[in-house]
Amino acid sequence: MQPLVEKYRPKRLADFAGLSAPRAVLARFASEPYAAAWLLVGSAGTGKTTMAFALAAEIGGEVHHIPSRNCDLDTVTEICAKCHYYPWSGNWHFIIVDEADQMSRPAQLAFLSKLDSTAPPPNTVFLFTANDTALLEKRFISRTRVLQFSLAAEVGAATAFLQRVWSAETTATAPDLARLLKDSDYNLRDALMKLEIELVAPGTYRQAPETSQPEPAARPNHRRQSAPAVARVACPKCSAPSANRQGIVAHLRTVHHMTKPQWDAAMAAAGI
Repeated sequence: MQPLVEKYRPKRLADFAGLSAPRAVLARFASEPYAAAWLLVGSAGTGKTTMAFALAAEIGGEVHHIPSRNCDLDTVTEICAKCHYYPWSGNWHFIIVDEADQMSRPAQLAFLSKLDSTAPPPNTVFLFTANDTALLEKRFISRTRVLQFSLAAEVGAATAFLQRVWSAETTATAPDLARLLKDSDYNLRDALMKLEIELVAPGTYRQAPETSQPEPAARPNHRRQSAPAVARVACPKCSAPSANRQGIVAHLRTVHHMTKPQWDAAMAAAGI
């Protein structure tokens, strides 16, 4: 059995489930490419690196991939030097840097001159991915076009994708795909891993039978009344879910780049 993550990995921008905003922006860019730097920001498993490769494939060119935590000064110098030569295929060079927020500080500083008019390699598109921007300098971020990646606001599209995968693999009744996606924290890669387990050993995320009886009314005891305290809360800006208030604070700080007065005001307005 081929891993579902690899079997259903999108090859074109149009193949992605959800992610309508970054997909639309990059599709427009692919139609008329130019030398540019992009920063794809979002939680793990939302398709950042895969979309970067899909963009490179649609435009056409030579891809230079720097894996996570391998981006140091020597690597930046070596790859940017290669981009001064004509690409092996197509007309463009693509430098894809995974988890750019984990690159060394000298590497980050070296990129500053590469991303502006000081010393840019010709016909080169930079694609950086990051889970958040806390470790990236503002002057680095200001040289990139930032795109946010999140499936929390497009659950329907992600669930429909999981349903298509399930239907292509088996004729059995689908598990509770919405619950599976939620349990994966809207990480589509993790959801596909769970779906693969369900195909091999069914039962973990099975739908409840339609004839099942509703649960009896909750008794008025202290345990029942305290349950809402662990319910998820949603971001006041994009409705992304989190387990608690601290998670929302971290999300507003890293994804929406808010300062403390700004997130305090936003959360107070939302009653969080």
